[in-house]
Amino acid sequence: MMVVGLTGGIGSGKTTVANFFKALDIPVYIADEEAKQLMLRSKVIKRKLIALFGEEVYTDNELNKPLIASKIFNDTMYLQKMNAIVHPKVASHFKRWLKKQTSPYVIKEAAIIFEHNNEANYDIIITVTAGVEERINRVIKRDNSSRSKIKAIINNQMSDEEKIKKSHFVIVNDNLEETKKQVKNTHLSILKRIKKLKN
Repeated sequence: MMVVGLTGGIGSGKTTVANFFKALDIPVYIADEEAKQLMLRSKVIKRKLIALFGEEVYTDNELNKPLIASKIFNDTMYLQKMNAIVHPKVASHFKRWLKKQTSPYVIKEAAIIFEHNNEANYDIIITVTAGVEERINRVIKRDNSSRSKIKAIINNQMSDEEKIKKSHFVIVNDNLEETKKQVKNTHLSILKRIKKLKN
């Protein structure tokens, strides 16, 4: 079964695009959501995160996100170590999930594919883009975050131009109706590719 990666910078609207694929009966695996769930469910991950961040990383069995954010923001070593704990578990969870699917392809939504040189794990990669102002406004609305904080995150991420060069498809998510059409066309193109490979 073909694995299609769906990526894009903060506020680009990956989840919106993922939902349009779901509406076409394509199973979608949201890596960040699963990572959050595993951080709450997995005893092994919990134990390792407590060893890394301290007991206060969990409060009332919930993740202390402000604590993690402040540690990561001030020292990228924390981010690397956290990723080394969580990512392998997410990868094996995804493999188990994949075995249960029966569609021609699946979508795996992951914010950082190129940044971690994970291209080889996907047969096709779609990048979702949107104008920078649009992205900033979306995140302000969604996370109640400050403009300068979002800009800092955008500047830290790989640029859309670089991502586009490495992608098979690009979906520009500035207008919902247009985005829906692009998803439909991308879906049909992927099905064509699968058909070709089978013949």
